[in-house]
Amino acid sequence: MESYAQPTSVKEAIELLATDAWVMLAGGTDFYPGLGEGPVAGPVLDISCIEGLQGVSRDDDEAGWRIGALATWTQLVRADFLPQSFDCLKQAALEVGSVQIQNRATIVGNICNASPAADGVPALLVLDAEVELASVRKTRRMGLGEFLQGNRRTARRPDEIVTGIFIPDSSAQGSSAFFKLGARRYLVISIAMVAARLELDSTGLIKAAAVSVGACSVVAQRLSSLENDLMGASPSDIQSVPEARHLDGLSPIDDVRAPAGYRLDAALEGVRRALAACVEDHS
Repeated sequence: MESYAQPTSVKEAIELLATDAWVMLAGGTDFYPGLGEGPVAGPVLDISCIEGLQGVSRDDDEAGWRIGALATWTQLVRADFLPQSFDCLKQAALEVGSVQIQNRATIVGNICNASPAADGVPALLVLDAEVELASVRKTRRMGLGEFLQGNRRTARRPDEIVTGIFIPDSSAQGSSAFFKLGARRYLVISIAMVAARLELDSTGLIKAAAVSVGACSVVAQRLSSLENDLMGASPSDIQSVPEARHLDGLSPIDDVRAPAGYRLDAALEGVRRALAACVEDHS
């Protein structure tokens, strides 16, 4: 290891990032396994002691919810003040590795790792999550879909730190659900996963829909054509709406976990199950 720093404030962290190409360390659940038997490639910036990046909280000034860069999956699951729309993200949290991993791994680390099979991404997409970044030059915010640029690639610049994830009130509405299929029940990389969020109007019909699929393309994708077709549907008819054509934008691969065709079949079934779970009290 060339050098190691452990800042205690965002200001200190971004000043260090402006001077060198640091390797970021937070929860460490991807960092250490990624080393294998080799040394750390570059100086390490350990942000785990920055108090301002902790926790999940309500932001009344911005009318939304903030997940700090150091918030863990366990902290998210235990945040009983979150609205029902966050259920999909909490369900995804329980699928992340083991309990020990959930206690340590961060939600922000999951998106920064940018794996095509990152469990948190589909749920965050249906919540219209925005990524907050800071550097000595400026702070900025962008949609998660823009932040994720490919397999292990993000829009974070070398001198930036992701300070958190923001979810606006306008997207924290309705009910939601998450579905994941793997080769076994726990400690598994996804074959396909789906998150869905639905809002109903005063007559009980769907007035807003958000559906995303992960592990079936280089980054998780929203199914905009399906979302449009769900508008105005009744909960009792919801199972008949999703069709194979709604998954045309996906690009699954053949690998040791499953062939591409199976992934698409699993994703379509997952969409139906996630949607059904969203309206199980209304159908």
